[in-house]
Amino acid sequence: MCRSIKTLRPPAIPEKATEEEIRAAALQYVRKVSGFRVPAAHNREVFEEAVDAVAEATRLLLDGMVVRGQAATV
Repeated sequence: MCRSIKTLRPPAIPEKATEEEIRAAALQYVRKVSGFRVPAAHNREVFEEAVDAVAEATRLLLDGMVVRGQAATV
């Protein structure tokens, strides 16, 4: 696991993760698996699409999770 990616759910963070936090985690993940900190121009589009897809999957995951001891929010 990439050490730069932090846990984005309570109680690790006090409130719901922000879009910035989700996007930053998605970017770190894509950087890690691609092996590139900054993609070459010919890979930029697919790199950004991957970041968008990972961010969306992260939002869905966080929105659907129920953490023990915390009320579910809809």
